[in-house]
Amino acid sequence: MRTTTSTQQGCHRAVASVILGLLLVGIPGAPAHAASTREQQWFLDAMKAEQMWQTSTGKGITVAVIDTGVDPDNPDLEGRVLDGKDFAPSSRVGDEHTDYDGHGTGMAGLIAGTGAYGGGDGAFGLAPGTKILPIRMPHPDEMGAFDGSGYFSKSIRYAADSGAQVINISMGGGYRNPELTEAVRYALGKGSLVFAGVGNDADKVHQMSELAATPGVVAVAAVSKNLRRASWSQYGPEVDISAPGEDMVHACGGKTGLCKTSGTSDATAIASASAALIWSKHPTWTNNQVLRVMLNTIGAPTDGAKRNDSIGYGIVRPRIALQNPGDPGPADEYPLPDLAAAASASPSPQPSATDADNAPAQDETTEAASAADSSKENTMLSIVLAAAAVIALLGIAAAVFALVRNRRPTHPTPPHPATSYGPVQGQPQYPAAPYAPPPGQPQYPAQQPPQFPPTQ
Repeated sequence: MRTTTSTQQGCHRAVASVILGLLLVGIPGAPAHAASTREQQWFLDAMKAEQMWQTSTGKGITVAVIDTGVDPDNPDLEGRVLDGKDFAPSSRVGDEHTDYDGHGTGMAGLIAGTGAYGGGDGAFGLAPGTKILPIRMPHPDEMGAFDGSGYFSKSIRYAADSGAQVINISMGGGYRNPELTEAVRYALGKGSLVFAGVGNDADKVHQMSELAATPGVVAVAAVSKNLRRASWSQYGPEVDISAPGEDMVHACGGKTGLCKTSGTSDATAIASASAALIWSKHPTWTNNQVLRVMLNTIGAPTDGAKRNDSIGYGIVRPRIALQNPGDPGPADEYPLPDLAAAASASPSPQPSATDADNAPAQDETTEAASAADSSKENTMLSIVLAAAAVIALLGIAAAVFALVRNRRPTHPTPPHPATSYGPVQGQPQYPAAPYAPPPGQPQYPAQQPPQFPPTQ
């Protein structure tokens, strides 16, 4: 769920690594200079990362990265990567520490990069104190839509059992089914938060990631530097939150160890890192409380709406959450509505014979009189009842079809990379910077909204 510098999905690896010297100074093969690397990380400046790091770096928090593997030898990730799990087929060389694509290392870099390359000249992640639990998935070509859900389910359960507070899924694929839904519920029950990208290519096709749309998963969209929904970021009622996802420079796999990418993958990593920063500051909070504070301090739509389909409830602002978290609320109540809605959803209507089934019971006199009726009348009655039953069944089937068609899609979708929603015709783009404080949040009357992107 990302694009490379050219934002072409065909370059489906964030690891079509861009030589930073070429990007920044125009000299082919030139090494990246310290200032140039850090200066290209606009999202850290916009989110005032250095200021946040005085309060929290994410220390003590483990983020599971369910992806293509994570290279622990990347200079910006040394000492950050734990032993994890490899679900890739045996034909894949190596294990979870072998990134066959480079994408997983890139997501880990956005989360936990330390900038250690060249004595501090490398790329930083938003939460450089976190630990990364790598969980390597098969390549999309190695798993179909149906198998993909099984792999994701196993990976989510493994991450939760391994103590990962945050589970980052920047891959698409699979489809919603009971196994995947139960795996997400299991992770929430173990105290984890699950973040997943909504998908790219919204400017080409309208298709939300089924994984991100699963109840209990925090679905993350991407915004550009101007805080508008990135044109390629999926949109829809499933979107929960959003985060920066355009032109993101970070540590990754590949020869240079640095990449510049765009995608909801990147936005998901930033959202996961934001949760890690908050959780590290408040280690006694539950997953529900961390997410609630993220939502309460979010950069909500400036038109006063509680949410919209482009950026969900708004853009993550961990700095505000660290400064003025407010009341974290109930420890055991999941703050987003989709999980409760899924749990309380009415079962599918069951076919019934006829409305006569609910009629008052006949008394003995009526039954005796009916028994004396001619067989012709009984036959005619049977025909009428049978016809009524058929009509009732057809009516119920039509109602169920209409209901299913209007609900979120639950049919299998093509595996990763997930295609994504196209822009709504005539839909206004999300208002630009600066962040507006969430509507109806009186606890922060004196808080000045941060400049995002930074004032030039």
